Amino acid sequence: MMSDVVRIEVDGREVEARPGETILEVLRREAVHVPTLCHLEGLPPSGACRMCIVELEGAPTLVPSCSYPVVAGMKIRSRSPKVLAARRMIVELLLSSHPDDCLYCGRSGRCDLQALARDLGVRQRRSQPRGTRRERDVSSPSIVRDPDKCVLCGKCVRVCEEVQGVAAIDFVGRGARTEVGCAFESGLNVSSCVNCGQCILACPTGALTERSYVDEVLEALADPDKVVVVQHAPAVSVTLAEEFGLPPGQDVDGRMVAALRRVGFDRVFDTSFTADLTIMEEGSELAHRIRTGGVLPMLTSCSPGWIKFVEQFYPDFIPNVSTCKSPQQMMGAIVKRFWALREQVRPQDVVSVSIMPCTAKKFECGREEMGCDHVPDVDYVLTTRELGELLRMHGLDLWRLEPEAADTPFGERTSAGKLFGASGGVMEAAVRTAHWMLTGRELEELEIGPLRGLAGCKELHARIDGLEIGAAVVSGLGNARRLLDQVRGGRKDLHFIEVMTCPGGCVAGGGQPIGTDPATVAARMKALYTIDRDAPVRVSHRNASVKRLYDEFLGEPLGEISHRLLHTHYHRRDVLK
Repeated sequence: MMSDVVRIEVDGREVEARPGETILEVLRREAVHVPTLCHLEGLPPSGACRMCIVELEGAPTLVPSCSYPVVAGMKIRSRSPKVLAARRMIVELLLSSHPDDCLYCGRSGRCDLQALARDLGVRQRRSQPRGTRRERDVSSPSIVRDPDKCVLCGKCVRVCEEVQGVAAIDFVGRGARTEVGCAFESGLNVSSCVNCGQCILACPTGALTERSYVDEVLEALADPDKVVVVQHAPAVSVTLAEEFGLPPGQDVDGRMVAALRRVGFDRVFDTSFTADLTIMEEGSELAHRIRTGGVLPMLTSCSPGWIKFVEQFYPDFIPNVSTCKSPQQMMGAIVKRFWALREQVRPQDVVSVSIMPCTAKKFECGREEMGCDHVPDVDYVLTTRELGELLRMHGLDLWRLEPEAADTPFGERTSAGKLFGASGGVMEAAVRTAHWMLTGRELEELEIGPLRGLAGCKELHARIDGLEIGAAVVSGLGNARRLLDQVRGGRKDLHFIEVMTCPGGCVAGGGQPIGTDPATVAARMKALYTIDRDAPVRVSHRNASVKRLYDEFLGEPLGEISHRLLHTHYHRRDVLK
């Protein structure tokens, strides 16, 4: 056992380390704070920012702790005067080329560079900023890129390429002219970007932010001729509290509904309702494909970043993608085509707003397929972060509001619909209802352990009344790429595949509060599982309001009306290849 442990000294204290560990790993385990700007947990170190430097006894220079392995007998000083002076110098050099617009920056107060300047006592500029200012890229409906705020840490580039497998951005130029950008100096809108926003979560400054539609929503709320409705996604209620400094994993559903009413929305609906509706349509579509020899495996269509990924990189799999719209778009469609008719309001006088954990939803609502008669299903999408901004703007304190229920009929949801917020949740909800559709009986054990948790790839193989069903769940587009390559290579044991663009699912979406480390994502997931465990109705096919919607308007799953309003088509975008 002793051969598995080496002893080193950290700031005068003896600690144990394992061979092969980096200094940074040991220091963090020993609760020694070491700042970083470029480090990404789970990926090989790049050593680009040098903020994590430490002093080694006997070494001629400071070394980056993220990439330097431990050696027995090593003596480390993590905060010596030499180390602190070097870190201060790095921050001063970064600030020398950084714009002085912290008051207006979307990351002000949550900026890693700002925090480092504060922690290291950098209070004045000792060198003049450069005069050149580069143009912001505002071409994307989802993401704004400001190259002047980029510190060249490379985290966005690595997440886009190594985690998501998209590679829409990279380092361009040489020497002092190096910057992060798209190929051929183009905008994000014509790049391979899938709008997932994982680059925003990785960015330590305000170089990447979501495109805000708060002003447009405020304008709609002030218009007396408009009826403004809002829907909120399953994952938002378990993450919004973090925007107000509270620990992750707290469900503020009822308080959030009360706050949205006080902001001025005429109706507040729950997207989990149309998540249940999605299960009815998608489950019926899967059963139809299995019975009629349709294209299998069927791929879920709830995640718009994933859909664009398929259109660009795997267009041959478009026939495999479910034709169901996402729950967001289904809600928009029934609000404007059913609810508006019942309320005697013209669809064009309804402003439909979504609160989503996802920046790609901003892109999705603008797709040509997502509307009818030139009226979009959804008009504006706000992220969880933007909702926090909106509530602060109105001076609303969530914890001083009494919880309220969402409006009927689209406020009633089951916990199966709520599970859509976590990777594996769509599949779990689908399996519960598919079992009932195929056997006429409820699944005895509703919690399906193999589909839960943070693993990037999960599989389930089950026999239902003699039918062998194979299902897979992947989150993160890099994992999706590997599974699709297996299917391309001849794998035949899967009937249904759930894909979430973001690692961990919507609880870790690109529009969620900054700071989506694994422990935070796990706490958010746990909150959803707790909601499911304690819910009175846990299967989508028992949602009384969904049944009523079919009886009064849609007819039946895959029927003529539901197919026209709730289903869509996708097209190949691989022209860049």
